[in-house]
Amino acid sequence: MTKPSLSTVQSLVGLAAGLISILGAGYSAVQLFKPAPQYGEVIATVREAKTEKPVVDATIEIFTSQEALVTTLTSANKGQVRQPLKEGAYRLRVSHPKFGAETRQIQVLAGQTAEVRIQLASRAGGSSPVGEAARAVNEGVGAVRGFFRGLGL
Repeated sequence: MTKPSLSTVQSLVGLAAGLISILGAGYSAVQLFKPAPQYGEVIATVREAKTEKPVVDATIEIFTSQEALVTTLTSANKGQVRQPLKEGAYRLRVSHPKFGAETRQIQVLAGQTAEVRIQLASRAGGSSPVGEAARAVNEGVGAVRGFFRGLGL
């Protein structure tokens, strides 16, 4: 058996490198013409209904139209959150332990900002431990349902 010459090895390596370069360029061209997902942005501002003061630490859950949970956010010092989202219809659920929960339907359009202002009202009579436990169980069940709906089950 004869050993391959150095020039033969160099030719094979050059040929392999050329094929890999051509395949990479083809893949890049396909990705270039593939339409990118269209994104918009949602800005949610949470305020107290009576005083119009920002509500800090409010929980904002964003669901798809099929009730799958997209993300959970917490309002900052100005009671506001920003989130980029794919174009489509969403449902926002805003809750805070001191206030009743509120929901809003929104439509996010590509390249645009959807602004939502939510006013939370104080709970009548405060919150009872039984009511809090029921709310926590309902939220947990809703989150599990949303998870499985997101999986298509």
